[in-house]
Amino acid sequence: MAEKSILIVDDELLIRDLLYDFFMGQGWKTSIAENGQKALDILEKQKIDLVLTDLRMPDMDGLVLTSEMRSSFPDIPVVIMTAYPSVDTAVEALRCRVTDYITKPFNINRLYKTIKAQLEIGERTEDRL
Repeated sequence: MAEKSILIVDDELLIRDLLYDFFMGQGWKTSIAENGQKALDILEKQKIDLVLTDLRMPDMDGLVLTSEMRSSFPDIPVVIMTAYPSVDTAVEALRCRVTDYITKPFNINRLYKTIKAQLEIGERTEDRL
């Protein structure tokens, strides 16, 4: 797999730092944003292959971020993380075309496998185009 770039969006510094360090250690180009607006700014400036975002954040939650992204970046996979899972948010995530919905606390190795699988799906799709 060629070097991939992911964007981590979470308002909690500890989670951002943990995920940043882990994915950089996997050899992936990793960017971080502490809110949805900063994530959208990064998406405008950098090539991002996948967005990993928290669901609950001040000002713009992960579902609003995903909806905003879809107009300009319809094909970027989005994985939502949440410590507050519910049927309503899972259904809304499907409507926003979120590719996966993960509950916190998460197993970092399982999260890695999920994201790697999403990136490989995207890579195969690009190869067919």
